[in-house]
Amino acid sequence: MVAGASDSEAREFAAAFRSFLEWVHSEDGARRRNEVAALVSDFLGAGASGLSVVARSLPVFEQVNLQTALNAWSVEPGREVAVHGISIPPHHPPVSLQQLITGEGMSPLRLSAPALVDLPNGPKSTLACLRLAVLLVNDEHGRYVVMVIGPSEHHPGLAVEIAGLSVDAAQAVHARLGELRRALNVYRGRVIEVGLSPMGAVTLDFGEVPATAREDVVLPEAVLARVERHALGVAAHREALLAAGQHLKRGLLLYGPPGTGKTHTTRYLIGQLHGYTRLLLTGRALHAIGSAAELARDLQPAVLVLEDVDLVAEDRSFGPGSSPVLFDLLDAMDGAAADADLLFVLTTNRADLLEPALAARPGRVDIAIEIDLPDPDARKRLLALYGHSVPLQLSDADTLEIVERTDGVTASFIKELLRRAMLESLHDDPSAALVTAAHTSRALDDLLDGSQRLTRSLLGVGNDPETLPAGGGLGSLPPQRPGRMSVNQARASVRRIDR
Repeated sequence: MVAGASDSEAREFAAAFRSFLEWVHSEDGARRRNEVAALVSDFLGAGASGLSVVARSLPVFEQVNLQTALNAWSVEPGREVAVHGISIPPHHPPVSLQQLITGEGMSPLRLSAPALVDLPNGPKSTLACLRLAVLLVNDEHGRYVVMVIGPSEHHPGLAVEIAGLSVDAAQAVHARLGELRRALNVYRGRVIEVGLSPMGAVTLDFGEVPATAREDVVLPEAVLARVERHALGVAAHREALLAAGQHLKRGLLLYGPPGTGKTHTTRYLIGQLHGYTRLLLTGRALHAIGSAAELARDLQPAVLVLEDVDLVAEDRSFGPGSSPVLFDLLDAMDGAAADADLLFVLTTNRADLLEPALAARPGRVDIAIEIDLPDPDARKRLLALYGHSVPLQLSDADTLEIVERTDGVTASFIKELLRRAMLESLHDDPSAALVTAAHTSRALDDLLDGSQRLTRSLLGVGNDPETLPAGGGLGSLPPQRPGRMSVNQARASVRRIDR
């Protein structure tokens, strides 16, 4: 047994070592274990070992674009390409093209059918991509080998290596593959959710185009028109603006209390920006702003949506000597040319945390728009919006009472109110098809109850530090208060308690 190892670890090691020995000593193994190196050497001919191997590393999320490029490149006129897979024994690190040419440090390799990984190349489609393979190429440059090394247990990156050509010729091949990757990029014009793997690598996932209609965005008309003019107006008048010497790069900051519709507004914009590559970053993914901005520049016109920037604004990005994420964002906005058609949309619940850094570098965010708590007209529209699929039976007087009692709530609160009203109706009669004023009133009474302080906070109500009295919010509502209390009455009650 290996010293210090558990029984299970020892058994695992023994199984791996036995697998390795079986590989090496399998029938005909001694003759075949260097057949990959022999194939490459025979194809390149004498003197190939004197030429440099020119390698290029790529982000892992480019694997599907690399395969798309290779597929198109392989069928270009005048080019012959033969693809061979490489099989490596268990628990061995991947081999490099330099090792195949020189024969140094060789693992016992075998030729095999190409190993493939199925990766999304669209919202509902996939593409089989090479994991580890050599491509024997014959074209105008001569005879040469291209090796694709995809991510694996021992190699987390993606690389393309070329051997058998002069450095200039190999660079030309890399350049052509790069052109095809950009021209055929599967992410162009799509909605892309940017994330981070557990190891910190950037990941890209296809998202759906939001179907949010303009009438579903419950904001004052003047506020929504201002958002549209800045985000959509520039897209609509791109050519005229450029002809007049005006820049297209712009930054839009949506700020306000939680639950007021900032994310809903961005979903509307995303759905309207047809032809744009739309990159969505939130939470931990905001650390990937540098890579996302570089991708956006390659795929412009593009929009980057960065939600809840305040939550990670002061976090440091990955790597030694790294800077806060907010500084990385500002650097990314600086790095784009003025005529780049890029829109940065930032949302935050705490504009006060961002303002000093944004003000110190003016021009990155061109306009800041407050998405405030819904006024009476907006609350009435929200009741109609979220009640659209609910069998809601309210008179004008019932609606007016609910609007008055919900002064100071968020859109999220009203959405939850109607869900609870539906549950009240089903509780009374599971076969009932109506939600009445009584059900809605009971649901509102419950949400305003003193025991529901945390629930209200999670719905964005009563936790705005700029509007609440010290020590309170709706969370301080005394449980003995009458059930038909309004939000404003609750706040008044809080003030009396504080005194």
